[in-house]
Amino acid sequence: MEYLGIDLTCALGSLRLGHFPEKDCLLPLISKLLGYAIVAASTTVKLPQILKILKHRSVRGLSMLSFELEVVGYTIALAYCLHKGLPFSAYGELLFLLIQAIVLVAVIYYFSQPLSTKTWIRALLYCAVGPTILAGKIDPLLFEALYVCQHAIFLFARIPQIWENFSNKSTGELSSLTCFMNFGGSLVRVFTSIQENAPKSVLMGSVIGIATNFTILSQIVLYQKPQTGKDKKAQ
Repeated sequence: MEYLGIDLTCALGSLRLGHFPEKDCLLPLISKLLGYAIVAASTTVKLPQILKILKHRSVRGLSMLSFELEVVGYTIALAYCLHKGLPFSAYGELLFLLIQAIVLVAVIYYFSQPLSTKTWIRALLYCAVGPTILAGKIDPLLFEALYVCQHAIFLFARIPQIWENFSNKSTGELSSLTCFMNFGGSLVRVFTSIQENAPKSVLMGSVIGIATNFTILSQIVLYQKPQTGKDKKAQ
């Protein structure tokens, strides 16, 4: 019995016999369920950040370069997983994260007018190269090299934001909910990557995500301004 690539035969067979499923039977099932849970959660993970910017009509404290690099990283990671034929539960969130990341960058551009010439060049360059990468119409060796580089891209996507937070001693309009969901997703993805026998490079990306997202979450807690007496009364 199989639904969406999830084999329930082993677990249901054990339960019918009155036994709790063995670890070798249960862990792959949990991995698949968690994988699809991440995919489902990823459809809204960046929504809090987008809504916070729209509500305050401000991108104060946000590093534009960080969010641009995220789009590049998601593009490479999604293209690689697609053309490696990994199961959708192992990478499906990348599709929704890429769409939301592009929308988020567009919103940041809108509230960062006027845009510099360098910003326009970066945007046009992505529009020209991004679809080619997603279609896999590049040399296989270059594809592998890009995927190796995408871990560095995600790392450097977080560093400007971490430095911005440190310099300002504030996280500005950064959404704590989005950061928390990113951190939780990276934690779960480590487990599912191991169970799905994903390439080590995929696992490494999740580990980097845990470290960088934890750092940003720590900054959100550290730089959170205490409420004044007026703020407390207003609540």
